[in-house]
Amino acid sequence: MVAWTKYKKTARARGSLAMELFVVISTPVKSPDAVKAALPGHLAYQVKQEAAGNLALAGPLSNFSGDEMAGEGLIVYRAKSLAAAREIAENDPMHLTRTREFTIRRWLLNEGFLKPDIP
Repeated sequence: MVAWTKYKKTARARGSLAMELFVVISTPVKSPDAVKAALPGHLAYQVKQEAAGNLALAGPLSNFSGDEMAGEGLIVYRAKSLAAAREIAENDPMHLTRTREFTIRRWLLNEGFLKPDIP
């Protein structure tokens, strides 16, 4: 295994973007009705985090076949540290109400771009 900070330096040295982001997988632990009830607060929180520059990407995940909603979500935060990103995630109403639980990991974005007009 390579230390994270060493890998970041190596990635930058070879010309990669090496943008550190934080990926949250949010998984329901309460009923679908409880998730629906917490959704307005969650969405308002996401808007607030986007306006603050903390939210990079967010949206629901399908099940593994891709045919149905799984009730899970993926959120990508910009933050100064893993601890700061964890605090943002902990304050999401879905997590505050324990409607969902989450895992969080560092992610190093090395390459790519997003083009919103792709169908």
